[in-house]
Amino acid sequence: QVKLVESGGGLVQAGGSLRLSCAISGLPLDLNWFRQAPGKERELVASIWWDDGRTSYAASVKGRFTISRDKDDDMMYLQMNALKPEDTAVYYCNAGPRGPGESSYWGHGTQVTVSS
Repeated sequence: QVKLVESGGGLVQAGGSLRLSCAISGLPLDLNWFRQAPGKERELVASIWWDDGRTSYAASVKGRFTISRDKDDDMMYLQMNALKPEDTAVYYCNAGPRGPGESSYWGHGTQVTVSS
């Protein structure tokens, strides 16, 4: 089983920065940040492989957001720079299933609000 706890959300002005953290227990395979804005579907923001650190990003955040992980401290991060009002959402830490029949794992979410 994998447990995930997010922290670091808050209110920031457009153009500002925030860093989200995700504390991990268990051994994940891949880790992801999703976000969900009011009235919209949940969308994948960024992904990282726990083992080798390979990353990928949604086009809407590429060049502004950086996903990273610290294997020694069992943490994952999302550094968000040049924030825009459209980045406002609840951000969720997610770990993908590790094998057949296993579901993915979710944190409780953390609110990010970007004011214009």
